[in-house]
Amino acid sequence: MHVSRIDLNLFIVFEAIYSEGSITRAAEVLHLTQPAISHALARLRDVLSDDLFIRTARGMRPTPYADQLIGTVRQSLNHLQRGLQQSVEFTPGRLNTQFRLSIRDMFEALLLPELIRRCRHDAPEVTFSCVRVPREQLVHDLASGRVDVAADILLSHDDSIVHEKLSEDHLVCLLRKGHPASEREWTLGEMLKWPHALVSSREHGPGYEDVQLSRHGLQRKIGLRTPHFFGAALVVAQSDLVLCAPQRFAEILRRRLGLEVRPFPMTLGALELYLYWHHSMDQEPAHRWLREQVKQAMGNISGQNSPDLVVKD
Repeated sequence: MHVSRIDLNLFIVFEAIYSEGSITRAAEVLHLTQPAISHALARLRDVLSDDLFIRTARGMRPTPYADQLIGTVRQSLNHLQRGLQQSVEFTPGRLNTQFRLSIRDMFEALLLPELIRRCRHDAPEVTFSCVRVPREQLVHDLASGRVDVAADILLSHDDSIVHEKLSEDHLVCLLRKGHPASEREWTLGEMLKWPHALVSSREHGPGYEDVQLSRHGLQRKIGLRTPHFFGAALVVAQSDLVLCAPQRFAEILRRRLGLEVRPFPMTLGALELYLYWHHSMDQEPAHRWLREQVKQAMGNISGQNSPDLVVKD
């Protein structure tokens, strides 16, 4: 089939339905009516001889052919958008787009306030959407355009993905005020006496701390396993559980929840955070601007002094 037979606007509708999982939300995003979106989908179904989406109780589920097609569609739309933007001088103040970020909840708490503050000043029409992408799917989602940038630990990936270190941090322990261990010497033995909250996106397997402890033949008791740092911190604030977290994020929890911060009683390597993007976006002006905003925002956070940070030995 030759591309001249297809109205290319139909692929914009296709991408919106795929991204939003709903004809209603796709219509809102594209500022069109629901009947117009349904009509466009019907035309594309006819041209491609595939249903593309199946209506379910949870929304529009893509068919296998739609899953296969979406990467090519997104890359093509991104290339076209880049060409249009490069034809005129790039000005952040004229930018009207949504950037999709894949970051974990603790990085959201660290990065988003500073990032949005910066972008609202220079590019007030820019919006952000944060998504959770399984690490094994990250390369695919960066390549397809579903995600613009990701921030995570050092991950294995192929040559199509570019990464750059954003920051370093160190692990500390969080306890509630009045915890039985508050007035005791915070030793490795004392830390291991208490149950811990383990934050992990995986249902099973050890955390970073557990791997380090196991190298010394040690093991901690896990009283709670959850994928959410803030949920874990709320539990720690009202129990005798211990939570390990990067120091900068621990400072936020200390301020908001009145927790005590203790050093991790073992020498550990630095916790490194990296920024990831697809190499095809290297020279795209808006994407380059986004990456620079992320790096400067994280640099401001990393460079901030915290004279009121209380780390009790």
